[in-house]
Amino acid sequence: MKAQTLGRVLLGGFMVTAGVLHLTTQREEFRAQVPDWFPVDEDLTVLGSGVVEIGLGAAFVALPRHRRTVGVLLAAFFVAIFPGNIAQYVEGTDAFGLDTDRARLTRLFFQPVLVLWALWAGGLLGRRSRTDRDLPAHSS
Repeated sequence: MKAQTLGRVLLGGFMVTAGVLHLTTQREEFRAQVPDWFPVDEDLTVLGSGVVEIGLGAAFVALPRHRRTVGVLLAAFFVAIFPGNIAQYVEGTDAFGLDTDRARLTRLFFQPVLVLWALWAGGLLGRRSRTDRDLPAHSS
């Protein structure tokens, strides 16, 4: 299996799993991560983001021909939720074992990694094969 394909399947599976956890056993933990200033109800935010994560993760795995589009959407999602991660650090909110400022700060450095992973696994970063370069972006 090509490295990018493996990366896409792993990230897609991770997103589906995280989304399911938003809707089930980890719902309270995710609610704790919704910033105080966010204008939407915590539970609605967690449920909505869980559904989005399931959809994006499933699409990343099941729709390889649309991997570039889904990769961009997934990267945008990671950017969109980053302010919540910053708020967790600034507000000192404990969730998912992130119970120190150091742990919460360290986590912030992983969000850009997720953005890059989504773009790379979507075929938007790195070397592209000659065949890839010759095909329109929506056809690969």
